[in-house]
Amino acid sequence: MSGTGALRVIPTRRHGRERLYVCLPDGANIAWYDRETARVNLLSEDRREAVLAALRPFVTGPVTVGPPPVPTPAELARLTLHPDDDLAPNRPGEALLVSVDRDPPHPLRPDPRRRALEAEQTIGAALDALEGAGWHTLHSVPLPGGDRVHHLLIGPGGLFAVHALHARRQRVHVADPMVTVGRREPVPLLRLLRAEASRASHALTAEVRPVLALLAPTRLNVPGPVRGVRVLTDTDIDALGRLGGVLKPADVEALHAMARDRRTWTRV
Repeated sequence: MSGTGALRVIPTRRHGRERLYVCLPDGANIAWYDRETARVNLLSEDRREAVLAALRPFVTGPVTVGPPPVPTPAELARLTLHPDDDLAPNRPGEALLVSVDRDPPHPLRPDPRRRALEAEQTIGAALDALEGAGWHTLHSVPLPGGDRVHHLLIGPGGLFAVHALHARRQRVHVADPMVTVGRREPVPLLRLLRAEASRASHALTAEVRPVLALLAPTRLNVPGPVRGVRVLTDTDIDALGRLGGVLKPADVEALHAMARDRRTWTRV
């Protein structure tokens, strides 16, 4: 803590961003300096010189000085969202992690949740790595009836409902709508993915495209066309990040703000 005259400068760090707040003796904030944007936000224009003098020891290089920017609708929605309704903090495989915590697997018996969790965590980490390119990912998005979208990816290339499937050291055969992993029985998985993407589209009033993401298959065989579903392996996830031309940054933020609200999904 430092001060110049009657003003105090208090450093804080929230959500990875460093800010320096300029306060009156009674603790009231009159300005703050955001290092990331190099901007001094003034709540009181008549104290401009005093604020800049207080911040001078902490500021390097040119800065922008002015009133705080007006929050966007997406920012307002985020600020008013109750923590219990915010899906953004969900970890990859969140629903499975909660399930395993409540009902730990038997140490001597195979538990399919372990493989499913490995798939969701690996695919989820690859999707989270796209954030720097303007993408957002939500994990374990709950749907009525006990269903869920493993990962919802939102970014410049549009919206994708990503289903993670464990296939380590297995051959995978995709014959729409059936998916066969190793020697297991074929399941109509693509039909389920289309249904989940359709429900997500209804909730967000925007097109959501389904993606099947396979974890570490030894071989992927797709002999014929697959209607409307993109089939990838975990090493191909970065291909989604190169897509663009569908959503503007403001649209991405608005859709992310809507999607992270648990209440958005109660009507589908």
